[in-house]
Amino acid sequence: MGLLLPAQARNKTRHVILVTTDGLRQEEVFQGAEEILISKQYGNVGKTNELKAEFWRPDPRQSREVLFPFLWGTVARQGQLLGNRALGSEVRVTNGRNFSYPGYNEFLTGIADPKIDSNDKVLNANTNVFEWLNTRRGYRGKVAAVVNWDVLPWVLNGPRAGFPIWSGFDVPPGTRRLPVPGALDDMVEHSKTLWSGVLLDTFVRYAAFHAMDTLHPRALYVSYGETDDWAHEGSYERYLRSARGFDRFLADLWKRVQSTPQYRDKTSLVITADHGRGPAPVAWKNHGREITDSAYLWMAVIGPDTPALGERKGVPLVRQAQVAATVAALLGEDFNAASPQAAPPVAEVLAR
Repeated sequence: MGLLLPAQARNKTRHVILVTTDGLRQEEVFQGAEEILISKQYGNVGKTNELKAEFWRPDPRQSREVLFPFLWGTVARQGQLLGNRALGSEVRVTNGRNFSYPGYNEFLTGIADPKIDSNDKVLNANTNVFEWLNTRRGYRGKVAAVVNWDVLPWVLNGPRAGFPIWSGFDVPPGTRRLPVPGALDDMVEHSKTLWSGVLLDTFVRYAAFHAMDTLHPRALYVSYGETDDWAHEGSYERYLRSARGFDRFLADLWKRVQSTPQYRDKTSLVITADHGRGPAPVAWKNHGREITDSAYLWMAVIGPDTPALGERKGVPLVRQAQVAATVAALLGEDFNAASPQAAPPVAEVLAR
């Protein structure tokens, strides 16, 4: 890798993994399952008693621990969670759109770009932090992305970014494809039966672990997405199960990190979403400019350079755009030097 730069030498993090899940509300993250949505009327739930027994507890702290055992059993003890508005911690979308492409662009590039106003497959003009890292000494050829939504290779501008991407769908011409076993591609091709442009998260899980085992990336982006799609369909049971599945992936990812000498105690995870959703009992299914609450987010970080302060209280506002520079800063890299218009890193999650 060569000699470490002074900023890098101050950090213990040598690998960073950004993991997102589309449209997972901060309500479930901080309060657990909502009782009113475990119903036929508002959540399209069949066996309400069984689902309530599995996911809901009278104490919201217990409910959230049941739903997200890794976030609350590990990150809350060894890292940080931000976004609980009841405790004076706020994480917000600042692009004003509150839907996917503008959100992914904001946290990947650090810029809330007003020109991005649709989910159309248009190559992103803004430079994302992974693209920039791929130009840096010690990272070139050690950057990858595994994504579930067919638009994300355009958000990442695959042809210009130059690092390998796997999505299970067609990618922009000139994009480097991340190689995966043929069996995975075959299963994906014959499993596109639910949504036209979104994969089941289980395939993303497999591709992400394959990328870690074969490429040993220093910077990896992984996106999950079932939480958004099941919510749009109004299926609260599937939404909850996909949220728990996301937490299980995070737990397995962290276990893999900590059991691999190359990654152990040298890896930071940054975890967030592209937008929030509306409140119960009806607007939870949707998001967008007209739904104010869908601008509220959450963020979690765990790693050797993040103080173990758990659920944060009374901290300054965190903007979604700050994620990109935070990913770089954990590695000791200064994304703002290359992209001055990008938002600064989140100081709260960086060792002082």
